[in-house]
This record gives sequence, structure tokens and C-alpha cells, in this order.
Amino acid sequence: MIGEFCILRTRDAGVHCGTVKELAYTHSGAAAVVTDSRRVWRWSKAFSLNEMAMKGCGEDSRISEPVPKILLTEVIEVIPCSKKAIENLSRSRNGA
Repeated sequence: MIGEFCILRTRDAGVHCGTVKELAYTHSGAAAVVTDSRRVWRWSKAFSLNEMAMKGCGEDSRISEPVPKILLTEVIEVIPCSKKAIENLSRSRNGA
């Protein structure tokens, strides 16, 4: 999954999407360095993260502006995204 745009769910930092640059396993679980990472605060029009990875999410979802690089610890799920989902998730929305 290195180099792929993925959705990452963490134990305490929520859901993020971006390009995975590094994955490592530590005593507390997996950790990932992600570039152009956006936090997904809330989503609609997708029942699960698996569905979001295939088709994206609704316009009333809340997706943050990207940060250039982030280290996510306690990563519990990494899901590669389809081209359709990448286009959908690669822009910010405030849910208004």
C-alpha cells in the first residue's frame, strides 16, 4: 500500500485519507506516514469506510484541508481507494 491513496482509521485520531509513504509496526500497533492527509470528520452517502474507499462520500460530508505530512499511530485499518474515490476525497468540504 506504500505509494497508494488510502483511507486510514486510527484508534484515537479518527479517519484520514491520503498517500501512504511509510507503514511500520510498533509495540502499540501500526504507524503510517501519510502525505497530503485530510481528516474525515463526518461522511454521508457511504455506509462504511469500505464503501467510501470504492465510491467516495456525499457533498455534505466534512473533509479537512490537507496537511503536507502526518504521522498516524495506532492505525487499525488501511483501505486502498479506487480512482473514483480518490477524485471524490481529494477535495475539502465543510458540510455546510
